[in-house]
Amino acid sequence: MYKCAGDGGIPTYQDAPCPPGQELRNFAADPANVSVLPLRPPAGTTTRQSALPPVKARTTAASERRKEKAQSGGDPAERRHLHPGMQEGEVLARAGPPDMKSGGGSRKVARWTYMPSPGDPQTLTTVVFEYGKVVEVERTVMK
Repeated sequence: MYKCAGDGGIPTYQDAPCPPGQELRNFAADPANVSVLPLRPPAGTTTRQSALPPVKARTTAASERRKEKAQSGGDPAERRHLHPGMQEGEVLARAGPPDMKSGGGSRKVARWTYMPSPGDPQTLTTVVFEYGKVVEVERTVMK
């Protein structure tokens, strides 16, 4: 992108290099500084988003399951798919928050325990992390 001096000194922007003596700025060599600041609308005004009527969402069985999964914080059935090498965030997204935690903080090793639940009955799952990465998964059947 090139910024060139046009007729009467009015800047023009173009893809091709400016003619000699008319270049004002080469954005490839000197990119523009951009700042994005979130602003609230002035008091007493409405924004386009708030002026539009709400859209009614379609609900399906699949969307209901996703909603329940998001509310519970994960799917207990996913616990059987946890494996070494996964990151802590991926475990949280798949299996949800653990029932018990130990370690972590200044210690580099953490142990998360998931108790049996309807989605993963009779199974106690223990996940060991080192530096935020799964190093061991132990699944014990409880009778």
